Amino acid sequence: MFGYYLNLGLRSLRRHPVLTALMVFGIALGIAASMTSLTVFHLMGSDPIPWKSSKLHYVQLDNWDVNEAYDRDSGSLPDQLTYLDAAALMASSKADKQAAMYKVAMPVQPENPEVKPFLALGRATGSDFFAMFEPPFKYGGAWDHAQDSQQARVTVLTQETNEKLFGGADSTGKRVKLDGVEYTVTGVLNRWQPRIKYYDVSNGPLSEPESFYIPFTTAIGLQMGSAGNNNCYKNAEPGWEGYLRSECIWIQYWTQLDSSARLAEYKSFLDAYVGEQKKLGRFERPLKTKLPDVNQWLEDQKVVSRDVEIQVGLAFAFLLVCLVNTVGLLLAKFTRKSAEIGLRRALGASRGQLFMQHLIEAGVVGISGGLVGLVLTWGGLFGVRALYEDFKNVAELDWQMVLITIGLSVLAAILAGLFPTWRACHVQPAAQLKTQ
Repeated sequence: MFGYYLNLGLRSLRRHPVLTALMVFGIALGIAASMTSLTVFHLMGSDPIPWKSSKLHYVQLDNWDVNEAYDRDSGSLPDQLTYLDAAALMASSKADKQAAMYKVAMPVQPENPEVKPFLALGRATGSDFFAMFEPPFKYGGAWDHAQDSQQARVTVLTQETNEKLFGGADSTGKRVKLDGVEYTVTGVLNRWQPRIKYYDVSNGPLSEPESFYIPFTTAIGLQMGSAGNNNCYKNAEPGWEGYLRSECIWIQYWTQLDSSARLAEYKSFLDAYVGEQKKLGRFERPLKTKLPDVNQWLEDQKVVSRDVEIQVGLAFAFLLVCLVNTVGLLLAKFTRKSAEIGLRRALGASRGQLFMQHLIEAGVVGISGGLVGLVLTWGGLFGVRALYEDFKNVAELDWQMVLITIGLSVLAAILAGLFPTWRACHVQPAAQLKTQ
């Protein structure tokens, strides 16, 4: 009977093309608005590395001013570390893997005279970075721990930088000049574009990955300042060494802890470290350390802002308005079919059969609206990418959102059709037959 009811529904929709188009387009507009906002919300809030997010933990210590919290409103801890603390934690090697990092900016001077020098953003980090965050390699690999300790002048390039400098060829072992210093290429990444730059949200969670990577120790040895966020609550001593000894926070620090036992051990180690530093006159605020995992860190940093949540709510409110309009249109359509419904009831059709028939008809409207809504959603996301470049990685439809779009449109149409269908099924056959 489903096929028969489906055929009846399609015929009924074809008999009233203008009314059908209004219902389909109304649902499509509501679906497009809600799914455009929901897609951005979903991709910004989804787990960026689900297979190991619970093992990656960001280190937070409270070295801030004793008289004022880092964040006066929420009381949250500083979102970065000082060099003093990052260097001490790296030297301890208490985590299974660990990476201190910060953003740098340097001019790139190609050997090819046809390629003009350009300024590029890079990331100074440890060799564990690549094992922890798992960017894919196209050629070669990361440098090793020995090169970290030797302040080696080595680099890993992104695919885009390798295309610029070497035309996309395997550049492993070749040299690149960065700010007048030559670095040997150890590896080239394949395309790697996390939707959220979760390993460094302090410098923009939607910003692009850096163009190259160099050892953290090398950057410190060459006195490379940070091109990212730098916060101080008191002035640093003059010079590079004074900056390194200061309480300024500018370094992101991640650890990989492969079990809950290792997490507990590392937390105890951090508390003990802060206790020792207190004896030296540092960390004057009450003892507090945190080790949020990836998802907790993104939540703490409010990567999905309140504005995005409000936009999703408004979009679904608009969908509700569209559904109310669809209810009115379906009610008008089914009311005009009263004579047909009365005749079918007189010939023996049950209310249940009529209910199913008209609900399937509403479902067909929903599927049609969903398909048109998908096209409009794609257009809406295209507009988001065009207007807001930062959102280009989180304004894309994936298969999960496609299925949700279709499912939501069908559900919305069926819900919109419940009341008109119920009214249609309660038509009195005798009254209708008398009037014909």
